[in-house]
Amino acid sequence: MKFTLETLDVYNLSESLADDIWIEISKWKYFEKDTIGKQLVRAADSISSNIAEGYGRYSFKEDVRFLHIARGSALESKSWLGKCKRRNLIDEQRVNELLMQLETILIKLNAYINFVEAGIQKKPSVASVPINR
Repeated sequence: MKFTLETLDVYNLSESLADDIWIEISKWKYFEKDTIGKQLVRAADSISSNIAEGYGRYSFKEDVRFLHIARGSALESKSWLGKCKRRNLIDEQRVNELLMQLETILIKLNAYINFVEAGIQKKPSVASVPINR
């Protein structure tokens, strides 16, 4: 099987989470949407967007940088979901389901970061390449 962005599980899971959050937020009143809603949607959308941007850079170091940003966005989403729960904007059971999705994404994202970082370690440095004279 060919490795593409669309075959990357963590990317697909983060796209699904963002869609699920969009559906929840779209039901809200204006004030809630305009404050917490926009922030949560942006944070959730940012997870898959940064995975995609890093993947598209074709550079291990750039990829890792964007994956770290994606991880930050996942944790930001977790924070916003906590606010939604405390402010009774999303049913507690639904928030817990979304948080479980986020935990899975974080586990897979950390594994993917480790995989990409291992690729950096395998890449020969300029100093180690033999010179033909």
